[in-house]
Amino acid sequence: MNAVDLLIEDHERLKDILTRLTESTERAVKTRTELLHKLEMEVTIHTQLEEQVLYPAYKEAGGKEELKMYHEAKEEHRAVDSLVLPDLKATDPASVEFSGRAKVCKELLEHHLEEEESDMFPEVREMFDQARLEEMGRQMAELRTRLKKELGARQAA
Repeated sequence: MNAVDLLIEDHERLKDILTRLTESTERAVKTRTELLHKLEMEVTIHTQLEEQVLYPAYKEAGGKEELKMYHEAKEEHRAVDSLVLPDLKATDPASVEFSGRAKVCKELLEHHLEEEESDMFPEVREMFDQARLEEMGRQMAELRTRLKKELGARQAA
């Protein structure tokens, strides 16, 4: 699978988790906790795939506009990883506050995913030939497998 298709699959998975999370009620504490756990794992893995494989290649192959988009995308990752998700994790899943924070998290992530799909990914498809896209996809698939094992081991400990 090529890198862009793999990342779009990730986006669909993230959107599904976010929709289920924001549609849950204050009474669905167990569901919210499980979905938040899944969301954190998927976001962590997805961020690493982009930042270790796609973004560096995109930055190197692109010009000034691509450099701006690279930094904006990294900053959006940082905002979600360092601010939004930690706040959401620290919020009681049985609270209305959780609902509000989950909705903001969904809006931020959906904005980021949409920007990548409409702006960055079409450029990536033009910048790299099919062989290079397939190679990046293979690297991402290997990295995903390794990260899932690492994250699973950390959570089991």
